[in-house]
Amino acid sequence: MSALPEDRMTVAEYLAFERQAEERHEYLDGEVFAMGGASWRHGLVAGNAFAALPAQLRGRGCFVQASDLRVRIPATDLFTYPDVVVVCGEPRFDDAELDTLLNPTLILEVLSKSTEDYDRGRKFAHYRSVESLTEYVLLAQDTVHVERFTRKSQDRWELWETDDVDSDLDLPAIGCRLVLREIYEAVLDNRRPE
Repeated sequence: MSALPEDRMTVAEYLAFERQAEERHEYLDGEVFAMGGASWRHGLVAGNAFAALPAQLRGRGCFVQASDLRVRIPATDLFTYPDVVVVCGEPRFDDAELDTLLNPTLILEVLSKSTEDYDRGRKFAHYRSVESLTEYVLLAQDTVHVERFTRKSQDRWELWETDDVDSDLDLPAIGCRLVLREIYEAVLDNRRPE
C-alpha cells in the first residue's frame, strides 16, 4: 500500500472520494492509501473461507461480507476493507449509506507479502480497539498456516495456530468451523489460472 500523492483529506472528504472511486482505498490520519490487487491464491483462499460461512451462519443473526464492505475503527479512524468480515447481532453503520460497518465480530485477513507485517502489527492494534471484535484470523496464502486470535478480556488475546491441513479452524465467536483442507485446496494442488 502506498499513500496517494494528494493533499490530506478529512473523513468526510475521504468518504465522498471513496464512494466515487473505482478502486478501493484505506484511510488513516488524513492519508488515503490505494489498495493493491490480490494474487490468484489470495483470492482463492479468501473466497473459500468466505464461501464456507453463510450456510453455517444462516438463521443465527450473523452476517458475512467479503472484501467490498468497508470497516471503520472509531478509536483510530482507520477505514479498511477486510478480506472477510462477520457481524453478529444488529449491524451498526457509520451513516445512512450502510457501506461502513462499525461493529465487526470476526475479521479474517489473507496475508500478502506486501501487507503481512501490517496485518499482524499495526492493523491488528487498530482492530483490537473495536469492542465488538472477538476473533481475528490470519491465513497465509502460499502455504498452510493459520493464526486465530481470540479476545479473552479487553487487553488479552489468545493465539491458536496451526500448519496442519487436516485440522479444522474453530471460530467460537460465531459458532462456525472451517475445514482447512477445503480452504487451502488451491494451495495444496498448486492450482493456477488457465
